[in-house]
Amino acid sequence: MSTLAVLVAVLVGCGRGDTGTAAAPDSLSATPSASGSSSPGSGAAPGQPAVERKAPPTMAPGPGGLTPVFERAPEATGNGTDKVVALTFDADMTADQGPRAARGERFDNPQLIETLRRLEVDSTVFMTGRWAEEYPDQARSIGTDPRFEIANHSYSHYAFATPCYGLPTVAKQDMAADVKRAFEAFRKAGARNVVPYFRFPGGCYDDRALRALAPAKVTAVQWDVVSGDAFAKDGDAVARQVLDGVKPGSLVVMHCTRSAAPVTEQAIRRIVPALRAKGYRFVKVSELMAERAP
Repeated sequence: MSTLAVLVAVLVGCGRGDTGTAAAPDSLSATPSASGSSSPGSGAAPGQPAVERKAPPTMAPGPGGLTPVFERAPEATGNGTDKVVALTFDADMTADQGPRAARGERFDNPQLIETLRRLEVDSTVFMTGRWAEEYPDQARSIGTDPRFEIANHSYSHYAFATPCYGLPTVAKQDMAADVKRAFEAFRKAGARNVVPYFRFPGGCYDDRALRALAPAKVTAVQWDVVSGDAFAKDGDAVARQVLDGVKPGSLVVMHCTRSAAPVTEQAIRRIVPALRAKGYRFVKVSELMAERAP
């Protein structure tokens, strides 16, 4: 596969709605249940007392112990408290892209993160373990800021089902280990606001992958709004696509990858005030999941 083709597979595959694989069973879209337990938060500044932080909500396993899948509830309406939206950002880097990073390619986007902070937008970053290894300072900064939470996007950004936009494939017996390796990379980087959520590279999955991931004890998270920011050159076009697609309870997929999604920050500067003008508020995936709990 050519270098360009790999690039397209990595980013476009990460933000497409049509996975080309078997969809999750309807029973996996059941309403999640929020955890009632709490644990001491480790996000306090040095020298400050720990803050009690509730454990993030998760979904119960599906039939046969399948990894559950969280998506926008089709029954969501626009009355009152439903006007929430989760902006999610995939920090993509595959296991074999180290040489390209060494040559100067930037898979990070610190300006985007700073803009989200300035605009006071809570959001979830789905990070690959390889990205956290390449940018440990940024992973720690994101993962200790209460504005953000870090979720798992695999270690390698290889596919968990095929076909998946030309991505290399993780062997079934290695899937859970790949996810656990990413969590370990976050821990080593010093990230603390880490949630037990997982996003399949390319959104590609099937029952085989859901079964293989069961030992990792994660809730898989999909999306309903594709921003189209991968390889886009027009930030206004990306913003229009998001604004046209958002509904109450939407999950938007965007990217935190400067070299392959260069206009995302520009689009965010238009998206955020436009959605706020419509009465929307921005929440993390954990908050969206909690609001959906009975």
